[in-house]
Amino acid sequence: MRGARAGQVLEVGLGSVRVGSFGLTVAGGWPSFLNDGLDVAEGESAILAWELDADAGVGRDRAGREVRLDPFLGVLGMPPDEPGVHPTGPPRFCGGNLDCKELRPGTTLFLPIPLDGALFSAGDCHALQGDGEVSSTAIECPLDRGELTLSVRDDFELTGPVARTADAWIALGLGESLNDATIDAVDSMLRLMGRELGLERRDALALASVVVDLRITQVVNGVLGVHAVLPHGALGSGRI
Repeated sequence: MRGARAGQVLEVGLGSVRVGSFGLTVAGGWPSFLNDGLDVAEGESAILAWELDADAGVGRDRAGREVRLDPFLGVLGMPPDEPGVHPTGPPRFCGGNLDCKELRPGTTLFLPIPLDGALFSAGDCHALQGDGEVSSTAIECPLDRGELTLSVRDDFELTGPVARTADAWIALGLGESLNDATIDAVDSMLRLMGRELGLERRDALALASVVVDLRITQVVNGVLGVHAVLPHGALGSGRI
């Protein structure tokens, strides 16, 4: 992206997402830390094939089960400022395979820019996903059309992904364990509350225990995700 510099913030306005006509969900087809605990044998898979109706916002599998679609892009991010080849599977502080279903159309995502030019990319369309994405896949589907608006900000600093939805502020945390991801999410939320509401860190932590929800983003990308959610109006209005 022209003009983007390391240390700035990339603002990503998430516009419409139109899914293709079909999708797949796969469970149990490869090793996962969940498989053993849930008695799902390695090498045995369940595959759900979906017909997707983007206009009606409905998906149906071959057994006739119907779900209401809520599409979003699972990958939104930039490569780290490190030499080498970087896989797209694990999410990072600069975004990537976040797989957060809250990043739906109408949301604004803020990401720290790790290197000049940003090199932002997006993809991995999901027609519908639950928090956790516990089988390793959502309804994975083609993207017929997606709309994004990119701009660069230099009026604040970020240490990781933050989003503003119609309903809440969201701080996304990442880690090798859920404990690590939780600490990362809470730390980011406390920074956000300090910036937006002028709160001291200790007060922000106490208030977060009252009004902030923690949700498991995903547990299947190697690096695990937890997001902290602060509803608008819970502690007054804020801005970025």
